[in-house]
Amino acid sequence: MMHLTYDLHIHSCLSPCGDKDMTPANITGMAAVKGLDVIAVTDHNSCKNCGPVLAMAREYGITAIPGMELCTEEEVHVVCLFPDLYAAMDFDSYVYSKMLQIPNREKIFGEQLLYNENDTVIGKEPNLLICNTAIRFDEVFDLTAERGGLMIPAHIDKTANSLIANLGFVPPDSRFTCAEFKDMARLPELRGKNPYLNHCHILSNSDAHYLEYINEPEFTIEAAENTPKAVLEALKIAK
Repeated sequence: MMHLTYDLHIHSCLSPCGDKDMTPANITGMAAVKGLDVIAVTDHNSCKNCGPVLAMAREYGITAIPGMELCTEEEVHVVCLFPDLYAAMDFDSYVYSKMLQIPNREKIFGEQLLYNENDTVIGKEPNLLICNTAIRFDEVFDLTAERGGLMIPAHIDKTANSLIANLGFVPPDSRFTCAEFKDMARLPELRGKNPYLNHCHILSNSDAHYLEYINEPEFTIEAAENTPKAVLEALKIAK
């Protein structure tokens, strides 16, 4: 088994809240400089910059997993990761059909920049990506699993846009096997109140919107090999 350093929740400048320096090349380059083995770029409700990220990751010799930070109907944020770009873009199309079609107001929310594999801007996403979708939290497991993917309730310890903050509890019929913490010091407290978390892999991702906030190589995932499929398969096994 391999111990892989990771950051599986990073925003590119497709997210309106992402800094303009968060281009595919800059993200993967910074991850390589920091010594990370595997990353995922997870923009709000979109996978459209995943292709360029995967291409740039190959150039820098690191593994990139295509993903998205989905905002559910209840405004719970969920990191959704996929074994390949085809599955990610299929999910992207489905999510787009469930989004509110609200034009982005750049002066208020920021630009939503689309890149190609040469790290060049090729356009902008016209509809606002940070709104909630018509996808319920209890639908996400099946929607990701049927595409070979994995769901991770995001920043579960935060007081906004998290599973516990928005729903008030972990639903007893949940099937997710991973949860993301921003502040690992809160892990014992939330495990005590939510025993379901005792059976989950606990991940600490950066949720970076700026290059300097991408994770240092502090935390590891144990997987059979450094590939998207192997990483996801390791995280799908409940503890």
